[in-house]
Amino acid sequence: MRYLFCLIFSCLIWNCGGRQMNISNADWINNQTIYEVNLRQYTSDGTISSFRKHLPRIKEMGFGILWFMPLHPIGEKNRKGELGSYYSVKDYFSINPEFGSDTEFKALVEEIHKMGMYVIIDWVANHTACDNDMVFAHPEWYTKNRNGDFQPPQGTDWSDVYDLDYTNLELRDYMIGAMEFWVKEYDIDGFRCDVAGMVPTEFWESAVERLKSIKPIFMLAEWEEPALLEKAFQADYNWSLYHILKDIASSKKGAISIRDYYENPQKTYPKNALKMNFLDNHDENSWNRVMVKHFGDKVYPLSTMLFTLPGIPMIYSGQEARLQEKLKFFEKDTIQWNNFPDGNFYKQLISLRKKHPVFWSNNTTLEFMDGLPDGVVGFKRWNKNNTYYVLLNLSNQLQKIDSGLISGNLIINDENSSIHSLANNGYFITKSLN
Repeated sequence: MRYLFCLIFSCLIWNCGGRQMNISNADWINNQTIYEVNLRQYTSDGTISSFRKHLPRIKEMGFGILWFMPLHPIGEKNRKGELGSYYSVKDYFSINPEFGSDTEFKALVEEIHKMGMYVIIDWVANHTACDNDMVFAHPEWYTKNRNGDFQPPQGTDWSDVYDLDYTNLELRDYMIGAMEFWVKEYDIDGFRCDVAGMVPTEFWESAVERLKSIKPIFMLAEWEEPALLEKAFQADYNWSLYHILKDIASSKKGAISIRDYYENPQKTYPKNALKMNFLDNHDENSWNRVMVKHFGDKVYPLSTMLFTLPGIPMIYSGQEARLQEKLKFFEKDTIQWNNFPDGNFYKQLISLRKKHPVFWSNNTTLEFMDGLPDGVVGFKRWNKNNTYYVLLNLSNQLQKIDSGLISGNLIINDENSSIHSLANNGYFITKSLN
């Protein structure tokens, strides 16, 4: 029945007479910050209704785009752990009952919209749970091994999912119809697409063409490939920069590698493509390291940098609480909020970015500074009215700054830094008139 509904739903949207395609861009992303919501671990019961109580705080911090990790029911066959992986989707058209009901999610989206924020949801198009109805109704939609058996995506240990075969056009139409359903039924504003590069680019391009006929949407790819941003996605992950920062924090690379990354890019992106800048996310937290333990006090200068570089910044659930542990991925493991010790720090960065259009996503000006001490990174951002200087000290000692290199007045700094000196792991930003 799901498949019949999906096909009918797609035809109604795509073939209605007199439809005028809306090709507007989602310009509302320009001054926004993304907030990744791990609903399962957000509250003690991990429900939509409990999460709603946090909305005033999230709004007051200044976040603009709430990205919800997968909300769908989770497969039971080959399930990992007690609760399973969010990314093992059993039904693309339903809400996981552990989180709440479809009525509750509709009300949540409506409330978020009334507060002036936007909603994107995680979309897992590459694979399904092993007991998704599609396995039984359309086994031909799946990749098979040489013995003709279902298999997980090649090269992975994802034993709780089966890989989909996108050479099948009926599968493509079904998946696009499911995405259309969420935009039409719940009025969401876009998708974060899991392992987007493992799905054919032409599928995403077809999907976006149809989705944008409903409303302007924001598409974020969990990948790092320019071709995906030609026609399908507005942004992808800045994985390359993240791994550089990770290596700097562990003394495997020097601060100069940040400048080298921008001045000697390994890939050429479309003109308006955006990079999502981050220091934490669910994968890194659960599987690799605890952010505050790995980066230490470098969290503060690096976060300041990420909010002022070209692109769009993202914060993961718990960063404002200085999350001290790896959250379990297949079990319940509630975030300990501890009165949000870093809440004001991120609130200040979000406000800075909103108030100063030079840092918005539609401005790509960037020039790195010469003549700075070792371990200090400095760059300029500008528009027709103002020039901004962003300096951060990634060394473990105080660094004197030649005042002749910069101009303007301080608009933000850590408590131990001034325009003439940067404390260890300190930072400051100045603004001057052109």
